[in-house]
Amino acid sequence: MIMNMKKKKKNTLPPWKKAVFSLLALGFIIAGGLLVWASLIRLPDISSFEARKISNSSKITDRTGEIVLYDINQSVRRTEIPLEQMGTTVQHAVISIEDAHFYTHKGIRPTSVIRAVFANITSGSFSQGGSTITQQIIKNTLLNNKKTVARKFKEWVLAIKLERHFTKDEILQIYLNDAPFGSTIYGVEEASLAFFKKKSVDLDVAEAAYLAAMIPAPTYYSPFGQHRDALDVRKNLVLEKMLQNGYIDQTTYETAKEETVTFNVDASNSIKAPHFVFYILDYLEQKYGKEVMESEGLTIKTTLDFEMQKKAEEAITSYAESNKTRYNASNSALVAIDPTTGQILSMVGSKDYFAKDIDGAFNVATAPRQPGSSFKPFVYATAFAEGYTPETIMFDVPTEFSTNCPAITTPLPDNDDKNCYHPSNFDGKFKGPMNLRSALAESRNVPSVKILYMVGLEDALNTGKSLGLKLGDKSQYGLSLVLGGGEVTLLDMVGAYGVFANSGVRNPSNAILEITDHKGTILEKYEPNPIEAFDHNAALTLNDVLSDPVARTPTFGSSITIPGVAVKTGTTNDDRDAWIVGYTPNLVVGVWSGNNKNQSMHSGGSAVSGPIWKKFMSEVFEEKPSPAFEKPVPDPEYDSLKPILRGVWMGNNTVQIDSITGLRATENTPLEARTERVITDVQDILYWVNKDDPRGPVPQNPNSDPQFHLWNPPVQAWWLEHSSEYGITTEGDIPTEYETVHGNDGGTISFSGLHNTMKLEESVVVSVESDGTYPITSIDIFVDDNYLTTLSTTPFRFSFRPKEYGYLTGQHIIKAVGTDTIFNKHEVDKKILFTE
Repeated sequence: MIMNMKKKKKNTLPPWKKAVFSLLALGFIIAGGLLVWASLIRLPDISSFEARKISNSSKITDRTGEIVLYDINQSVRRTEIPLEQMGTTVQHAVISIEDAHFYTHKGIRPTSVIRAVFANITSGSFSQGGSTITQQIIKNTLLNNKKTVARKFKEWVLAIKLERHFTKDEILQIYLNDAPFGSTIYGVEEASLAFFKKKSVDLDVAEAAYLAAMIPAPTYYSPFGQHRDALDVRKNLVLEKMLQNGYIDQTTYETAKEETVTFNVDASNSIKAPHFVFYILDYLEQKYGKEVMESEGLTIKTTLDFEMQKKAEEAITSYAESNKTRYNASNSALVAIDPTTGQILSMVGSKDYFAKDIDGAFNVATAPRQPGSSFKPFVYATAFAEGYTPETIMFDVPTEFSTNCPAITTPLPDNDDKNCYHPSNFDGKFKGPMNLRSALAESRNVPSVKILYMVGLEDALNTGKSLGLKLGDKSQYGLSLVLGGGEVTLLDMVGAYGVFANSGVRNPSNAILEITDHKGTILEKYEPNPIEAFDHNAALTLNDVLSDPVARTPTFGSSITIPGVAVKTGTTNDDRDAWIVGYTPNLVVGVWSGNNKNQSMHSGGSAVSGPIWKKFMSEVFEEKPSPAFEKPVPDPEYDSLKPILRGVWMGNNTVQIDSITGLRATENTPLEARTERVITDVQDILYWVNKDDPRGPVPQNPNSDPQFHLWNPPVQAWWLEHSSEYGITTEGDIPTEYETVHGNDGGTISFSGLHNTMKLEESVVVSVESDGTYPITSIDIFVDDNYLTTLSTTPFRFSFRPKEYGYLTGQHIIKAVGTDTIFNKHEVDKKILFTE
């Protein structure tokens, strides 16, 4: 039997197929495991990304905005700006080197992920990143730095979520604002400012490439580190990537590759103008709070003039050692402001902010100190506003001011009772009758105390307060206030003097021009706030006195004189404080010198602080000359004032005398021919002036004033000693007849050579003739009351071409005013029509 038998075939697969199926099975198992694991893993909420805290660096700059005085956040220097303000160059550079496919992927690149997975499996370390820009943001903001599978998986998931939550431009903006660039610098804007002193939008291709090259390892690639060559190589790699991605062409690539780039970073983040900076910081913290100040990316553009600040610091430094050696003055401070705006231009709070031996960080410019005689101008200014004049006479004689003590009738005080008050002068001398101009300019104490009494404590305090000084009520002070008995700060004093410099208008001291946040929103901006704080003409009068070098010469010589500058010094008891404040219409500068612990010095304001002040002012004026002070308006009541208010102190009964004849003057007597004779009756000012109504009637009973019995006896004692130097005039010495030589000689002057109508082109020769009794000595020529020339030699003749004076077209009046030998005036005028 034959059996037809077939063998059954075995169902087998090739080995490679078995391997593929095995891998797929393993993949499904792993994927399933990952899904189970992913469902159990805890992911951060993507919404927490929007709530993340970004600390933006706040900067304090000078008035130009170019010089950073201080970066407030010591741990983070960051300036957050919108993407469009960064410019495309730096964007393209970063994208090219960090994530060339940024605008096409969805948060992660699968090929990069697979490559990273296999690389990490084979290495066993999971150190390969394959990170997109989106992943880097997640890694740096929401996750820790541990390199684990779980963290990497979270990074991928969150990157995908972030891409769904934000646009590509928003993600790139976040990245470029957060990117680290070494030290405390974060964000491309801050890096641009730090390294190149320009905004990121202004970077050229090479500069942008350098920034992009630094991002992965900013310390290693620091331009100031040991790997500058590596940075250059990576910069060139960035340029290659930019070329490959079409962001630059070949020419730009070659140019940028060869460009020499200079880095200008201030790695130490050093502070400039430190006392001023901390003055600003105090202001910011009080107004905005510490958190906003340190993290909201504020840009604080201040009023500081950094070039002027350097001059101020140099002026103090140059005299620091000599002041210490010669005068035992270990410290100085300086403040400068612009009185037309109140803006602080310079503030130096000590000779060295970092000096530990004097507590240099302490800002003396804002510390209360007694001002000494530098307070006097506020009292004198009050007097000028209340009707006293710079010529008003005060007797500088030993004077007791306490009503509990007897009057002083000897040259030196003889009562040392502590309840008494009889100030002396800095030189121990007394000068007798002095006008207020000299008394203030020479800083005499006794006349100053007297004028304070005349105007009253309350009025003087009100003046100081209206000018910005922080003073108490009158119960806290006495007559020593005028000598600096109340504490003030240097900053406030400079600001108060600024009111005088600005002709009575106060601009409160300020230090901020503008504050913006990181979005560019203006939070604060300087706005002028002028205040009519003081009598205009009284301020002009004070300026005229304090800028008078002749008046101050007897005491100060030329040591503190700068032409056109008003200045006042001050020294406190025992030489503990040395002040000087000087000003022009556009600059006020004050200097204080002394010791923080209040030890005495060996001299006062002009010697210790004067040289610092003068050096600074002189250097500033070399670059920025100052305009002249406006002159005070003449007092229309001046000629009718009491004699003592006009500088006449020998009596109150005066007679006008004609100097030509020696007889009494009449209404025809010219001012040039008048002299004033006084019937001698020497008394203190309180005898002639009621302090509550200085320009009113003479007091009926001077003794009703409690100070009169203290002031007048030493005046009488002084007169008894000095009367022989002046002579005495009685009523019998005054003539009774009146002069008749003025106004009655009938003399006239006349023109020749002038016609009713004249051509502009013709040359005109004019003669002036006179026929009076007394010869003419000079003739002034005017056109429409505008002075033209003076003729001072005979024959009196002048010539001119009308055409040379463009304004002469049409009808005008030519006038001549002649003065004869006895000061009579003679006038003639003629109306002329000037034609073409």
